[in-house]
Amino acid sequence: MGTMSNDFRDLQRQQMDALLAPWRAAPLGTRPRSGWVRAIRDALGMSGAALARQLGMSHSGLRKLESAEASDAITLASLRKLAAALNCELHYALVPKTSLAQHIENRAQAVAAEQLRPVAHTMALEDQAVASAYTQLQLDQTVKALLEGSRRELW
Repeated sequence: MGTMSNDFRDLQRQQMDALLAPWRAAPLGTRPRSGWVRAIRDALGMSGAALARQLGMSHSGLRKLESAEASDAITLASLRKLAAALNCELHYALVPKTSLAQHIENRAQAVAAEQLRPVAHTMALEDQAVASAYTQLQLDQTVKALLEGSRRELW
């Protein structure tokens, strides 16, 4: 893989990290036990029958959707319709627990350690005094090669 495509790949990752940073920093509360739809509807003082009418569905159909949302079984399309009927926006994102750069680095470390495990085992058996420093050097070089190579090798 050439330098130009590596630069583009890194730029894509940096842009995605920048896009996700506000999501990662946002102090989002946990979903109410009854689900967001039911909690917002209740807070508005709106009956289930009124929301069902607005959506053009039966009251029992709305109850099923609210139950599906509370149990993580609702589709995004249904949740989007419910949000619109409640004058809400549906925000949806996959938010990595760390930056993408850190996730890639952690994965490269794990893959490199796995690749070098047989070498480290052999060196330990031979009781070489330089084994630790040499193993760390090999690990660092393997991580560097993985990070500079195809990301597909990481997964």
